[in-house]
Amino acid sequence: MATLNSSAASPNASKTRSFLESQKLAKRKAYEKQAKRKKIKLDALTVFTQQLAAMLEAGLPLVGALEALEEQNENPVFQIIIRNVRSEVSAGRSFSDACSDYPNAFPNLFVSMVEAGEASGSLAEILDKTSIYFEETVKLIKKVKGALVYPIAVIALAVILVNVLLIFVIPVFADMFNEFGAQLPKPTQILISTSDFLKSYILFIIVGFVLFVWLLRRFFRTPKGRAIKDSMVLKIPVIGELARKVNLSRFCRTYAILMRSGVPILRTLEIVSAASNNIYVEAACKEISKHISQGGQVSEVVASDPYFPPMVKHMTRAGEQTGNVDGMMVKVSDFYDAEVETLVSALTSLMEPLLICFLGVVIGGIVMAMFLPIFQLSSVVQ
Repeated sequence: MATLNSSAASPNASKTRSFLESQKLAKRKAYEKQAKRKKIKLDALTVFTQQLAAMLEAGLPLVGALEALEEQNENPVFQIIIRNVRSEVSAGRSFSDACSDYPNAFPNLFVSMVEAGEASGSLAEILDKTSIYFEETVKLIKKVKGALVYPIAVIALAVILVNVLLIFVIPVFADMFNEFGAQLPKPTQILISTSDFLKSYILFIIVGFVLFVWLLRRFFRTPKGRAIKDSMVLKIPVIGELARKVNLSRFCRTYAILMRSGVPILRTLEIVSAASNNIYVEAACKEISKHISQGGQVSEVVASDPYFPPMVKHMTRAGEQTGNVDGMMVKVSDFYDAEVETLVSALTSLMEPLLICFLGVVIGGIVMAMFLPIFQLSSVVQ
């Protein structure tokens, strides 16, 4: 009897195992497809670079370090990318060349730094510098995002609350006022008309808004759209100055770390331009590259470009005179990081009372418009 039960259970168990294996295989194939196109977050790349630098400094071979990182990585797509890179390195390709096959995981800066490390024989040291750079960049991004999350969340909450009032609450008051059959105050009429419009077309409004945002994002990815976006952002009070300082900090720090790692200056400017994602910095990098090819200096272009403040011009010139441009660039980047932190703190402090006033005006205006006929109840009844 026990033999019959075991023989009956055996096919079921094998079917279950084969089903689970097929599921795993399907997931792996899906991750393989995503490996080329999925963007790896900078946080994950920072941790990977830090761990790889530590393992290489400890004397572990590159292939062994990549194998260890593959096993402990929790992101399945990144895990497959590391495995593929390890296989390519084991087959004889250089690490930088293998990483260049995955531009969404390893940006140009990372690949160029690895290439410089391989050429100089100090890959561990340069990876350590790269991880520090990534860490500073992540901190800067989080500071800026942290300043914007609070106002965006409050405004989104206010929009949702106002729509709930207009769609569900206002119609109840509107039915009550219609029973009086008298002329309502103008603010109340406008509010009721807005409520009726939203109730009738809310789905069209949501679809139209989503479509508009999607088209706007696609437009901002085009050269003309990027130019319009960057020029508009620069003109916004406080936000424009914040974006400019972030871009200057990134420009200086990226330039400094690439030059310190032995990357040729023209290649450095090419990477800085691609990493900036800003038309003003890109134009400056192209002009600097052209000027250097003709025997000029960086400070000469920076001095004539209005996007760069006087401090950047003077520090760059001082760095060229003392032969320490990268050191001066790091100091400028540190200065702007501190400026960004101060500006973000001031912006956060300023946003709180402004948002409270905004919510008070919006919600208070709706409440006043709805209760205005009640305050004038005697005339409405007449």
